[in-house]
Amino acid sequence: MLNAVEMGEGDVPLVIVHGLFGSARNWRVLQKRLAETRRVIAVDLRNHGSSFWDDDNSYEALADDLAEVIAAHGGVADVLGHSMGGKAAMVLALTRPEMLRKLIVADIAPVAYGHTQARHIAAMQSVDMSLVTRRSEADKQLAAKVAEAPLRAFFLQSVELGDGGARWILNLEALGAEMPKIMGYPELGNTFDGPVLMLRGAVSDYVQPEAQPEILQLFPKAEFEAIEGAGHWLHAEKPREFQATVEAFLG
Repeated sequence: MLNAVEMGEGDVPLVIVHGLFGSARNWRVLQKRLAETRRVIAVDLRNHGSSFWDDDNSYEALADDLAEVIAAHGGVADVLGHSMGGKAAMVLALTRPEMLRKLIVADIAPVAYGHTQARHIAAMQSVDMSLVTRRSEADKQLAAKVAEAPLRAFFLQSVELGDGGARWILNLEALGAEMPKIMGYPELGNTFDGPVLMLRGAVSDYVQPEAQPEILQLFPKAEFEAIEGAGHWLHAEKPREFQATVEAFLG
C-alpha cells in the first residue's frame, strides 16, 4: 500500500494526492492546517516519496492504489488531487464513485496535454549522485539543465541523503517510460455525479475554457473556481486562499 501520513481526527478523511515529482511532504504545512478541523491523509503515489516503485504508472493503477488507501481508512473519503494527482483522483471517482463523497481537482483537466516533462527527468538523471553529499551539490549540477531556481528546489525535495549516499526517491526510469500516459488521460465512458470543485490558478494555462464541456460531461455537478494571482502551484503560491476555498467546499 502507499505510504500515507495521517493527521487530525474525524470520520470521513480528506485524502491529498500530490502531482508529478511531488510527495506528501510537499503538502505538510497545508495538511497540518486542514487537520485542525478534520482527519487528513496525504499519500506518496507509487514511484514517488516513500511508496513502492512499479513499471506501471497509469492512471488506472494510481486509482487502484488510492482505493486501497481509502478502503483501509473507512471506505469513504473526500479527495483532493493536484495535477497528476488530480487526474488519478478523477479516474478514482469515475471508476469507484461509491468511495468518494466530494472531489477537488486542483489545476488540471481530464484531457491529454501536448507538453512533456521528459526534459526534467533527463536533467535529474544527469546528476552524478556519487558526488552529492548535500542538496546544494545536487543543485549546482542540476542548474546546468534547469535554470529556474524554484523548480530545482522542488525537485531537490526528492533527493534523499544517507549513509549509503544520495539518491532520488523518484523512479525516474519508470516515470520517463510512462510519460505518454501521464500526459494523457484514459477514456473510461463513466460519469461521477457527486460534488466536484474544479479549482485552478487564475494565471495558469493548464485548464483552458474549451475543456469545460468535457469536464461537465464527466462531472455534471462540477463547480469552477479560480484563485487570483496563482499559477499551476496554486496551493504553494496562495496557501491561505487555497485552504479557505477547500474548507468552504468541503463544509
